[in-house]
Amino acid sequence: MKSKIHQFGKEKLKGIGKTTILLAALILASCAPQNRDVVRQPAKEGSIETVISVNHHLGYDLLTTTHKIWLNGMIDKIITQKDTLKPLGNVTKLVDDGWGGEIRRTFPKAYEVYITVK
Repeated sequence: MKSKIHQFGKEKLKGIGKTTILLAALILASCAPQNRDVVRQPAKEGSIETVISVNHHLGYDLLTTTHKIWLNGMIDKIITQKDTLKPLGNVTKLVDDGWGGEIRRTFPKAYEVYITVK
């Protein structure tokens, strides 16, 4: 009787192991940096298209937010907002010099942009 229970337990563990490996593979595949929600063109019958950019200037960064309001296939309104931000400083990186070597260049640090849609 013990051997049957023991074998049943092994079979159950084999099934759990395969399921665990499958789930782990699916989770890892879903973590790949893919964006499946890329919109090539907005729906123009009734939508809001938003573009956010940060441009670096001497002493400040300029945040520009532009909203295009689409209504019945046409742009009904464009709303642009600009604001200045404190710069984050600079970062030094090694870049290709075009001759097979590398040189150090200083670039402004970039803001990370997160958007919440409700």
